[in-house]
Amino acid sequence: MDELGITQPTDPQTMKSFIRELARKNRVAQKNKDALSHTICEKFTALPAYAAAKTVMWYVDAGSEVRTRHTLPEALKHGKRVVVPWCVVETNQLELFLLEDMSELVEGAYKILEPKQELRALPAKTVKPTELDLVMVPGTAFDLRGARMGQGKGYYDRLLASARPDAPLVALAFDCQVFDSIPVAAHDVFMDLVLTESREITGKGRKG
Repeated sequence: MDELGITQPTDPQTMKSFIRELARKNRVAQKNKDALSHTICEKFTALPAYAAAKTVMWYVDAGSEVRTRHTLPEALKHGKRVVVPWCVVETNQLELFLLEDMSELVEGAYKILEPKQELRALPAKTVKPTELDLVMVPGTAFDLRGARMGQGKGYYDRLLASARPDAPLVALAFDCQVFDSIPVAAHDVFMDLVLTESREITGKGRKG
């Protein structure tokens, strides 16, 4: 049992499901999401890696994730190429879009703000993962090694595997999403840094 008297499963797959569900409940219950999200996003834009980057991928928040959509308009004024991912539902792949104005986004799959349909295929709007200098990553749960647990569909694992090794992977999370250790699989990608409202956790990244 843990400190709350909850009996935790012991096999990795059941443990992963247990932690994912607990992290989701924690995140939904998190109070002051707007204020905490602002603090976390400020930490992100204060990073030396952010100052040095020319092309930065941001995620657009969905559900109870750390909220980025309130900071994105300001990020568009920082003189950087701001890139956001969008989901190709038919292939379960994430594609990258060069965002220049918030009006280019509309609500799409899974109620996530995504690029307008007519803009997605424009060559000037298409970005390759290898062009990213810094990558912001969402997630459901993280641990002290920088291990990440997503929604279980592998969207970000596939995308991050194509990013340049020298492009830092920085996750945003609330404190309530961080655990001492979470089960990992061979395809899981570790973060270089996890930013929360009170912590900056250095992960082992892809060297691991």
